[in-house]
Amino acid sequence: MRLCLSEEGKWKNKDECLFSCGINFRTRHLMQDLTTLMPHSKADTKMDRKDQLSVINEVCEMKNCNKCIFFEAKKKQDLYMWLSNTPQGPSAKFLVQNIHTLAELKMTGNCLRGSRPLLSFDPTFDKEPHYALLKELFIQIFSIPQYHPKSQPFVDHVFTFTVTDERIWFWNYQIIEDASLVEIGPRFVLNLIKIFQGSFGGPTLYENPQYHSPNMHMVDKILSVVAKFRENQVKKAQKIKKKENKMLIEEDPTEVVFETPAEEKPMEIQLVKPGPKAIVKDKRKQCKIQRKKQKKHFRIEASA
Repeated sequence: MRLCLSEEGKWKNKDECLFSCGINFRTRHLMQDLTTLMPHSKADTKMDRKDQLSVINEVCEMKNCNKCIFFEAKKKQDLYMWLSNTPQGPSAKFLVQNIHTLAELKMTGNCLRGSRPLLSFDPTFDKEPHYALLKELFIQIFSIPQYHPKSQPFVDHVFTFTVTDERIWFWNYQIIEDASLVEIGPRFVLNLIKIFQGSFGGPTLYENPQYHSPNMHMVDKILSVVAKFRENQVKKAQKIKKKENKMLIEEDPTEVVFETPAEEKPMEIQLVKPGPKAIVKDKRKQCKIQRKKQKKHFRIEASA
């Protein structure tokens, strides 16, 4: 994204916005929204993942740029934003979360295309030194030059930067006639990771101690699921033990009082081979045979 700054009615400095390949549709729409809101910007070609970040400084130098916004996508789901003052720095790296584009929000607010915005900052930006540095970086990148040929001489919307839960929330509002605000969009959250002295590297000026990478969040979720599974297994085992204890009844010594032992019969050993068993004819079969014979006899007599 290209930013042109003005000095004595002349605009000269440019800001380049680069983004790596592998971004999803939401990030692409966010890039288009930022390009629409900042008329002094111009989207550049994609970078190769194999290229190092130092290549961005060379590209900015070739195109006479001194500010840069770089979007870096990892795993096609984690988006990182670099804000840098090229080529000497400083630079800051953020994790972009809760992205809502203009087409997704469909807010009632609207503003003139190419108009200049007001930049509103939370009082926290003046209390801590690293937020003061970020404030100056935001002013230099997101403010539109007064004499830029593509800008309009109107101020009808506000870029708001608010610090909540150690994160920077970005909102875009329209200014109505009665001095009230209506949200336009886009909307996203910046989670600060590090601030570097140089452009896309160098000594670390500030590191956010409360930052946890998406991989750490994924590991925490997996560990919590495993812990819940183990708790359920332990509870099931305890229930089974309780049921077994209920089923086991203590022996009553009085139950055996009235029991009499059975008489032991002497064992008889048969030395002679037993004779063949007598064949007993089934009387039912004989009766059936007699009935059949009688029926045949009756049929013969009836026919004669």
